[in-house]
Amino acid sequence: MNVKATNKVETNRYELELEVSPEEFNEAINTVYKRQSKKMNVPGFRKGKAPRAFIEKYYGEEVFFEAAIDHLYRPMVMEAVEKSGLQVISIGEFKIDEVSKEKGLQCKLNVVTKPEASIEGYKGIEVTKTPVEVTAEDIDREIDRVRERNSRIVNVEDRAAENGDMVTIDFDGYVDGKQFDGGKADNYELTLGAGQFIPGFEDQVVGHNIGDEFDVNVTFPEDYHAEELKGKPAVFKIKLHEIKMKELPTVDDEFVKDVSEFDTLDEYRKDIEKRLHDQKEKASDNDVEAQLVDAIIEKVQAEIPDEMVENEVDEIINSFAYRLQSQGLKLETYLKYTGQSTDDLRKQYKPQAERQVKVRLGLEKIAELENLKATEEETEAEYQKLADAYGMPLENVKNLVSVDGINGDIQNQKAIDFIRENAVIKEGEAEKKEEAKPAKKRASTKKKAETAEGEPAPKKTRSRASKKEESAEEKTEG
Repeated sequence: MNVKATNKVETNRYELELEVSPEEFNEAINTVYKRQSKKMNVPGFRKGKAPRAFIEKYYGEEVFFEAAIDHLYRPMVMEAVEKSGLQVISIGEFKIDEVSKEKGLQCKLNVVTKPEASIEGYKGIEVTKTPVEVTAEDIDREIDRVRERNSRIVNVEDRAAENGDMVTIDFDGYVDGKQFDGGKADNYELTLGAGQFIPGFEDQVVGHNIGDEFDVNVTFPEDYHAEELKGKPAVFKIKLHEIKMKELPTVDDEFVKDVSEFDTLDEYRKDIEKRLHDQKEKASDNDVEAQLVDAIIEKVQAEIPDEMVENEVDEIINSFAYRLQSQGLKLETYLKYTGQSTDDLRKQYKPQAERQVKVRLGLEKIAELENLKATEEETEAEYQKLADAYGMPLENVKNLVSVDGINGDIQNQKAIDFIRENAVIKEGEAEKKEEAKPAKKRASTKKKAETAEGEPAPKKTRSRASKKEESAEEKTEG
């Protein structure tokens, strides 16, 4: 195969004129003849036994042309891209100009190339780093989370229901004196103060005792989902069967021994303080990096082809689908549950893809300008990390992940490190704390539990090259 000409059509778009010699084309015809002739019938021959010349005479000389071109297409495109010397990111239209046994194949291939990026002012970027401070309230909140995880549910029989209690009730609702659909249930478990029911309902359960039968008077909100109930006053007849509460453990040395490797509360608090400090320090560093990424996006200049963004969207969706699959859920099922289409998902991820493409182009350009390259040792170490992470033999990982991809990630990380080392990092204001609530005694194990803050969701990550942009997009998802 020969590349006769490389013609620039417009920015980042080229047309390659390709030529396959008559000998190469004939060889491709022979290959597909051997594969397809087994299914072809020619009078005077048993099925699959007719010589090529007889098949071509019976069906026409061009009988194998289409299959031969299909056979040639992939290796021809790969060779053409390599010989052109272009950084091709997408293959476009393929057009046949002429095809015959005598002249071979004359065709054109349109390709989209990686844009040439430029960037200035990436040294001395000003960013703000949030000071890290761990307060006694932070430590208390962390201990409260541990208390919540180690709490137990106990029956309450000596008092009326309070906010935070879990009650079991029967309820029967009426609007205009008539029962309505969905307004009746027996032995329903309800956490008072959680806002599970319409406003005012839970407040009127508070103060009642086990065995009480009473009415709750409420009005359905104007934006209620059931049209026939919007804005309507309702009466619920209630019977209270059971009251339960969370019982939190007392925070003392015994509690510490049960939940940690430490023997005293003082040791435990110091360990929590250190861990929280490390977490906040990492979050502060990530925020600095996110600011640097935002600056790169603003400073990089490039005419980015739509195909490059769409390819990045494909990568994001494939990564998302893989994460779903690891949780036992197919992408198609997820879309069905959420009422979305693939097009909806593509629109949702396109802004993220555009940013990630710009970040990558900017980092690659900085790595080029500053001669930041991956060493053999760094490449090998990165392969080993992947092998360890996925529990795969090193050679298998090398077969699956290209060295260019590995080196690109390393160089991009070096570019980020370079930008940070040359940035002007200013100290910002400490995070504003919520007004502290009056401290509650921990001595009683029968004290009513407050709702604990939820644990953060695990961070979802992709390749190291993508992590920088995901950090900029999410800032927190962690």
